[in-house]
Amino acid sequence: MTENHLAFWMTLAGTICWGVCFWWMRRLSLKQNALLDQLREQGKRIEKLSRLEHDLIKEVHPQVNEIKEGMEAMIAVVKESNPPPTAKKRGR
Repeated sequence: MTENHLAFWMTLAGTICWGVCFWWMRRLSLKQNALLDQLREQGKRIEKLSRLEHDLIKEVHPQVNEIKEGMEAMIAVVKESNPPPTAKKRGR
């Protein structure tokens, strides 16, 4: 085999390898883009749910304080009307 033949075959092999590498990288790039699209959609859904949850918490927050105040008043009334139970001694 002469130097020209060797150079030709090495150039051909290099060109084929470049083509395979290009195809492989393109394939990986498409998969990554598809994954990024899915992540963007998921992020949008999470953001939407987060906004809804925040709105619900805003609506419920004042009610929670009112319930807590009502419970404190009720506990005070119960404590005033019922004395604390005494500890029972065990008989031996």
